[in-house]
Amino acid sequence: MSTVLVTGATGFLGGSVLRKLTAEGKPAVVAVRSSTAVLSAEVPMVQVGDLTPEANWREALNEVDVVVHAAARVHVMHETATDALAVFREVNVEGTLNLARQAADAGVRRLVFISSIKVNGEQTAPGQVFGADDKPLPQDPYGVSKWEAEERLMELADESGMEVVCIRPSLVYGPGVKANFLSMMRWVAKGVPLPLGAIHNQRSLVALDNLVDLIITCIDHPAAANQTFLAGDGEDLSTTELLRRLGDALGKPARLLPVPVWVLEAGAAMVGKQAVARRLCGSLQVDISKARDVLGWTPPVSVDEALRETAREFKSKQRC
Repeated sequence: MSTVLVTGATGFLGGSVLRKLTAEGKPAVVAVRSSTAVLSAEVPMVQVGDLTPEANWREALNEVDVVVHAAARVHVMHETATDALAVFREVNVEGTLNLARQAADAGVRRLVFISSIKVNGEQTAPGQVFGADDKPLPQDPYGVSKWEAEERLMELADESGMEVVCIRPSLVYGPGVKANFLSMMRWVAKGVPLPLGAIHNQRSLVALDNLVDLIITCIDHPAAANQTFLAGDGEDLSTTELLRRLGDALGKPARLLPVPVWVLEAGAAMVGKQAVARRLCGSLQVDISKARDVLGWTPPVSVDEALRETAREFKSKQRC
């Protein structure tokens, strides 16, 4: 049975991967930045520090077969770094390659790299979807850094023989989700009227349980070696439909006003929020058929099941 090193295990995704591994009785070890880190499971913990080009991973990699690399400098809405690309590269490219080289030298068999759908681009045209083997078109520093890391990892795989698997999730949601998805839940739960009742886009999401299941599959599946997969639920929703179904899950019907998309986009442009309008009104669809065909993988959880679980956790915290 493979021993798995998980990075980013104190985060939303890494913590869920760790819980799944321990629930299935699979041996795991966790690399953490600080000795005061609080984990979701009782597993060996090794303090490595930040994900830098100089970090020493030797102790964490001892007797490890597979690395699930979920740690990263994540995309933020309001970037403050003067040279954002340089900062992202230092962590997501050079920090990742430092870990990967040491893993290869330590005899690690496989590294599963959690990338991003931003490698493919920011949106899809009507009737089109992103595929795992499409030409990458990252448009922001975070997406560029993830793509460069993928390229360098695949080069290392060729040189060292260590297998690499890259997974590009679409928008991840689930119990404990934060950022924009949490804001949407709060709006719906409070009964705030939202001008989002006439949006006919299509967006792919991936439930946390589905993404974790794909990651676990990629730890040992022979056909996953040196492949790239897109992660999604297999059901795409418009923003309007997502809010309606989120309202159903919360037991609080969403109050949606049918404001035309062009009005939303014009208003957003006036206040410098074009990126927000693009996410709300634009489409971003992913094709998960490669994971189905190569791995025999299907998402085990439906969108509605995942929304109900997300809403249940949200409501339990609101009562505290």
